[in-house]
Amino acid sequence: QVQVVESGGGLVQAGGSLRLSCAASGGTFSSYHMAWFRQAPGKERDFVAGISWSAANIAYADSVKGRFTISRESAKNTVFLQMNSLKPEDTAVYYCAATSSWSQALRHEYRYWGQGTQVTVSS
Repeated sequence: QVQVVESGGGLVQAGGSLRLSCAASGGTFSSYHMAWFRQAPGKERDFVAGISWSAANIAYADSVKGRFTISRESAKNTVFLQMNSLKPEDTAVYYCAATSSWSQALRHEYRYWGQGTQVTVSS
């Protein structure tokens, strides 16, 4: 069973940057598709970005395209989310997720979830 732990959240001013990290353990990291989701207060959890096991396939939500970058480093069993040009509407709890199933990844149905890290963007 895979465990994922997020870090790197915090408080930042609008226009600033943050880099989130997600450390995975307990499985073969290189075989898992990874993704970031976020949930703002009173809203549903939404897909932000996803990356396939080989990093050959990457997808972003329209709301973050051109501002966020997802990447992975297999040697460190870690996936990153570089967030630039942050906006107050990016404020949310950000979750890392993993699945070994490509069909599940395509449906944004991930099996393993972290506890989340808070990102707050002030105006």
